[in-house]
Amino acid sequence: MAKLFQTPSLREQRWVTRFLARETVGGSLLLIAVVAALISANSGLRDGYRSFLDFHFGMSALNLSVAEWASEGLLAIFFLVAGLELRREFTSGSLQTLRTALLPISAAGIGMLVPALIFMGLAGPEHRSAWAIPTATDLAFCLTLLAVAGRGIPSPLRAFLLTLAIADDLGAIIIIAFFYSASIAWVALLTAIAALALYGILQHSRKCPAWIGVPIAVIAWYAMYRSGIHATVAGVAIGLLTNPHTIGEQRSNVESAESFFQPLSVGFALPLFAFTAIGISFGFDSLSSLPSDPLSRAIVIARVVGKPIGIVGGAWLIARYTKAELNSEISWWDITAVGILAGIGFSVALLVSQISLPSSSYNSAASALLFGAILSSLLATLALIVRGRHHRSQSDA
Repeated sequence: MAKLFQTPSLREQRWVTRFLARETVGGSLLLIAVVAALISANSGLRDGYRSFLDFHFGMSALNLSVAEWASEGLLAIFFLVAGLELRREFTSGSLQTLRTALLPISAAGIGMLVPALIFMGLAGPEHRSAWAIPTATDLAFCLTLLAVAGRGIPSPLRAFLLTLAIADDLGAIIIIAFFYSASIAWVALLTAIAALALYGILQHSRKCPAWIGVPIAVIAWYAMYRSGIHATVAGVAIGLLTNPHTIGEQRSNVESAESFFQPLSVGFALPLFAFTAIGISFGFDSLSSLPSDPLSRAIVIARVVGKPIGIVGGAWLIARYTKAELNSEISWWDITAVGILAGIGFSVALLVSQISLPSSSYNSAASALLFGAILSSLLATLALIVRGRHHRSQSDA
């Protein structure tokens, strides 16, 4: 009988430990960036902050504002890292067989479906097209909170959160590609596909130096941007096409790329994107209007309530109908705690808000995401502390 959320191998546990350490730092920087953006947008720094966001630079074909560079360029680095993580998981991690990959991925899928349905039921007709806003999980914030409040939490649960968040990211990428892309420029799209195919072929050529893949990846990103499909899709595609296999004692291309881009993603790309995206102006009136605004109410309820219901319900359905069972180290209360934690969503949710809502509704969505993230963080902290104490008492007994 398959174990639901199996105990990871020693190699996987060491990798998760290293990953948690990096993401903890990244989550802290992300939090600092959010606070700095809110202060800048609601103080005497407001005009300078707006001027910074609107400042344009780049070649004529890529003369973008700072905010656009953060959304189209820096966030592509984050999705590149997500693609690299998925490639490694598919090769040597918890997703390397269909049997083990199906469990957390299915739970993550239902954990995306339920919030989307709740959002569509509560949001006004003019906002239902933004149904993907409450679906994704913010990996950096979640792992930071888990590291701070989850002392004593078993390693299978930590590995599950990692798999869940990565699967959420992949789902969000697919949603962006199919539902939120503008009219497609087919020549540019075919160019991007050709560049990605060439990149994949060269990745598996032992005679080809690794650096040649860099300009090809940049061409793929640019062509994807020009095609009308969000450029972040190129990021995850490049990550998935990178060679995960080692040659002798050398590190694989996936490991080398991860070690280079991971700090860049969590230490620079995500914080700067958050700084450019979350700088909303609000006061008492905007906060007091959250309960009465259909869009804000839908986002908060879908994230805070729908996400844990979807994840726990999805895991239960899998355990019920696939004859899988929970790992003996964890209980359904632990899964519930992680489900609440997964209600924290910022980076990808802000991106979806930018590309799916009119500018007049963006501030309401960003305010609701901020409020929902704070509420989910408080509830998750309480749940993780309680479960951590329980597991520590069990181990001491």
